[in-house]
Amino acid sequence: MKNSKFIIILALMISSLPGFSQERITSEEKKAVIETIEKFMDSTYVFPEVAKEAMALLKENEKQGIYSSTKLPEEFARTLTEDLRSITNDLHIKVKFDPESIAEEKNKKIKTDLAAGTIESLKRENFGFNEVKILDGNIGYLDLRLFISPEYAAETAIAAMNFLANTDAIIFDLRNNRGGSPEMIQLIQSYLFEAEPVHLNNFYNRPTNKHMQTWTLPHVPGKRNPNADVYVLTSKRSFSAAEEFAFNIKNLERGRLIGETTAGAANPGSTQNINDSFIIFIPSGRAYSPITNTNWEGTGIIPHIQVPEEESLTFTHLKALENLSRKTVDDKKKAIYQWYLKTVKAKKDPIILNTEQLNSYAGSYGGNKILFKKSRLIYERAGMQFELIPLGEHEFTIRNKSGVRLQFSEDRKNMNEILVSGKTRTLSRD
Repeated sequence: MKNSKFIIILALMISSLPGFSQERITSEEKKAVIETIEKFMDSTYVFPEVAKEAMALLKENEKQGIYSSTKLPEEFARTLTEDLRSITNDLHIKVKFDPESIAEEKNKKIKTDLAAGTIESLKRENFGFNEVKILDGNIGYLDLRLFISPEYAAETAIAAMNFLANTDAIIFDLRNNRGGSPEMIQLIQSYLFEAEPVHLNNFYNRPTNKHMQTWTLPHVPGKRNPNADVYVLTSKRSFSAAEEFAFNIKNLERGRLIGETTAGAANPGSTQNINDSFIIFIPSGRAYSPITNTNWEGTGIIPHIQVPEEESLTFTHLKALENLSRKTVDDKKKAIYQWYLKTVKAKKDPIILNTEQLNSYAGSYGGNKILFKKSRLIYERAGMQFELIPLGEHEFTIRNKSGVRLQFSEDRKNMNEILVSGKTRTLSRD
């Protein structure tokens, strides 16, 4: 039952919006919708007093005829959502006109097909794991768009976290994350701590009047990375479960949040059918920190460092390298971090050399060639060509091969091919 509800809710999250209906809604139908919403809010909404205040507004508006000019059901649903949110400040609350989904849910065969179709759709999205890679300087990067239940996405999550297991820092990119499953948060964050369980978060459910705790798992498949520096990128679109992930990291002081204040949706819940045409998502619970006893509902989570979202990844990459370079006592590691810091800075703020300067490097060096093409320098070696990016007047890195650099003597008679390991090969100009 729990899984089927998850699938239905998830299908509503990721499905495209239905086209606008030409149907009209009568005054009697509007009144019936509001009465049913009141029953659900009264029995389910996490804050009973707030529910009463919100419903008083809807009933007064209905009584005063404020909704009489609203003819289309989609418009009526949007108006009810706005009015409910104006009192509750709860971004999870949503009324929607969706007769197709309601009919599908009631039809057992269609419901089964819907569940299968939802899973297939999630597979095409790789269960929200959009990109995982290692950035320059052994900095892990995970672009995560959804937190899908481990029932479906555990293997993908485990593979991603094990891929990042040997990195010195991990950047979790939640700028486009739409939320999802607390159980997936629990699984991923278990890799960021030692085996001793850590108390992550608490949840209260009003209908059952029960409190639930989430802790890191004592056992995870593969290797943990409890010593990696952790960074979480946020934006105003970071929503619900994405906010919980950031909230946990911030309160447990496990990492740094960089970017923009998040959306501010903390209260979990479920979808209810109002009738055969309208549905409503009502938050029936609330999250709260075991440390602060607060959550982020209506306020969002303010990052440690506020940066425009389009700049936050490069900013964080630089910050991660700077922090690693500062704290390491290993001279070889420090040199490597400094190496990549210079490269990333040059990509962020490109060094511009004029045509005359660039052309002066063109020539053959020990059989390898430097070519000047379309205002760019190209390094040709063993039949392959690579674009050069200036790090200074006489120093260049190779695009997509940042572990290699070329340094030229001022008279351009010699070129040093240098590896990040320190190994150097000198080539004389032919």
